[in-house]
Amino acid sequence: MSSPLPPALQAWRRRGLHLTVGANRIFVAELGSGNGPPIVVVHGFPGSSHDFAAVAQRLASSRRVVLLDLLGFGFSDKPPKARYSLFEQADLVESTLSQLGIESCVLLAHDMGDTVIAELLHRHNDGDLGFVPERVFLTNGSIFIDLAHLTGGQRAMLRMPSRALPVDPPDWLIARALERSFGPRSPAPDGAIGTLVRMIQHDRGGRLLPRQNRYLLERRKHQARWTAGLVDYTGHLTLLWGADDPIAVVDMPARLSVLRPRTEVTILPDVGHWPALEAPELVAELVKRGLG
Repeated sequence: MSSPLPPALQAWRRRGLHLTVGANRIFVAELGSGNGPPIVVVHGFPGSSHDFAAVAQRLASSRRVVLLDLLGFGFSDKPPKARYSLFEQADLVESTLSQLGIESCVLLAHDMGDTVIAELLHRHNDGDLGFVPERVFLTNGSIFIDLAHLTGGQRAMLRMPSRALPVDPPDWLIARALERSFGPRSPAPDGAIGTLVRMIQHDRGGRLLPRQNRYLLERRKHQARWTAGLVDYTGHLTLLWGADDPIAVVDMPARLSVLRPRTEVTILPDVGHWPALEAPELVAELVKRGLG
């Protein structure tokens, strides 16, 4: 039997609630209030909504902030046979916002969440989205998969069968893989890796990592669609990009700036793959500044 969650994660779970979306229970946390459309946060792989807890607490002084755990992550349901398709995760975000009555919002995302947002923007560009994305902020993620420097763990999982593992992987193995997503000049903050591991392993979620990691193959297959989602979006699109990311390297915002010159890019020195964990004060300040 797993040990109790640490107090910070227990508090985060108490802050939220579960909505039934399709056949699954999806965890949603809401903070703050204020004028203007709410900020909706979409986390990355293999993280959860809690990755943005410190950012959200700073944004909540002036805005409503809505954070959800995608299917298979954090405190949401983790069905072992789900496809974990990026298209279905985008459906989930859209359905969740519909249940919450959100008709327009600001989107803030990281890592895999960037591609979920790209799919939502593609739908918006085609006039087929149930809400209006008023403004978009993306933090480090493999928006151009051909430029990504995948970790050894990611490459190894792609060679594994896509089904759920029969047993939970050990915490130390997940921790070692996560350490490699932080750069030598941007080490993990104290306690961050342990917290990430606990959220991954919650409700035996670690078994799903090889299956969920297949999103990288989907990312390659649909690169043109999701590039168009970003490039053709007519709203304000801002990239807040850690300069020292060993995975989603700075060549990615550079390429998007060529394809979409009106994109606003802020490079964050001494920050790596996890801006919301490594520099939450800076990320929150830049989002506030971008929103005026």
